[in-house]
Amino acid sequence: MDSGQLKQAVGRLKIETPSWAYGNSGTRFKVFGQPGVPRSPYEKLADAAQVHAFTAAAPSVALHIPWDKADDYRDLAKAADEVGLRIGAINPNTFGDDDYRLGSVCNPDRRVRRKAVEHLLECIDVMEQTGSTILSLWFADGTNYPGQDDLAARQGRLEEALSEVYGALPAGTRMLLEYKFFEPAFYATDVPDWGTSLLHCLRLGERAQVLVDTGHHAPGTNIEFLVMALLRAGKLGGFHFNSRFYADDDLIVGAADPFQLFRIMLEVARGGGLEPSANAGAGVAFMLDQCHNLEEKIPAQIRSVMNVQEATAKALLVDADALAVAQREGNVLAAQDVLMDAFNTDVRPLLAEMRADQGLDPDPVAAYLRSGYGDTIRAERVGGTAMGWN
Repeated sequence: MDSGQLKQAVGRLKIETPSWAYGNSGTRFKVFGQPGVPRSPYEKLADAAQVHAFTAAAPSVALHIPWDKADDYRDLAKAADEVGLRIGAINPNTFGDDDYRLGSVCNPDRRVRRKAVEHLLECIDVMEQTGSTILSLWFADGTNYPGQDDLAARQGRLEEALSEVYGALPAGTRMLLEYKFFEPAFYATDVPDWGTSLLHCLRLGERAQVLVDTGHHAPGTNIEFLVMALLRAGKLGGFHFNSRFYADDDLIVGAADPFQLFRIMLEVARGGGLEPSANAGAGVAFMLDQCHNLEEKIPAQIRSVMNVQEATAKALLVDADALAVAQREGNVLAAQDVLMDAFNTDVRPLLAEMRADQGLDPDPVAAYLRSGYGDTIRAERVGGTAMGWN
């Protein structure tokens, strides 16, 4: 792939940012406040628009309901359009209510299960009002102790809930089912891995797909392998990109292991996930899911977008012909050299050229910091209630 083709391919990549990353966030122990954080979903959209303005790569923003509850969702979608954005995935919250202490859709109490399903259906209504095409599901459901509940019965309850919600999806939309191997359930999580998610998605139908969060795996998990497998099955719906050192750390993409991000994007590219049609609403959805509890929020999002672009560019530089020859010959070292040559290539000058070609500043983070937007929101957003996880 020559430089022009590479710039074109990376330029097509679109990465959704999460509304919750612009509000106050923190650790499991405390939410840390920052000056200038949004006080409404509208101000979150204004901040997300800055990421897109400086990268031309983040045209959509995911909503989390009820964290982003609005009186008029059509008006919220209009506000997004006015700042050059669209509403992306709708994420229900089935973990922030006392009723969900023993689970939501898997709860042994039928009343609680009904409450959870009604919320999921409410989020489908939000999708219709905002033009969203993705319902993104993650459940904190599970048990902490052996014998606490019937594991098979919980899977049956999950299947029943998913079937009802899947049947209510509007035409042209899809459901992505995320998984997480532990936390907050420490004995048995009801959707603990990609296999469980895949089984449910296969049962539901073609518009149900698996969502891979790069921080939701046990240490040593070969994430690129499962990405390959899901792509081959046509069931890779999308990513929540972040980084982890220990567990679900939700750090800036590529901060912990940029080589892993490169390997993941290599499998995405080899599996057709970067084709124009695959990144235009019906294919792999590339989304961020990070907490940004210490760093300034908007430039941190910009940095994550840039890191995904860099990993993608390096993946596209892999000499496929040379790699195929090395693989056929069983030449382990030659195959490794092909990958390392691509990974060790400094693609930043090429991506700076790409941005200049797009009429952007070659250094999006520096350009944002020079813009003064951060100073403006810190001065103007005084009073009111800052938005955050709670």
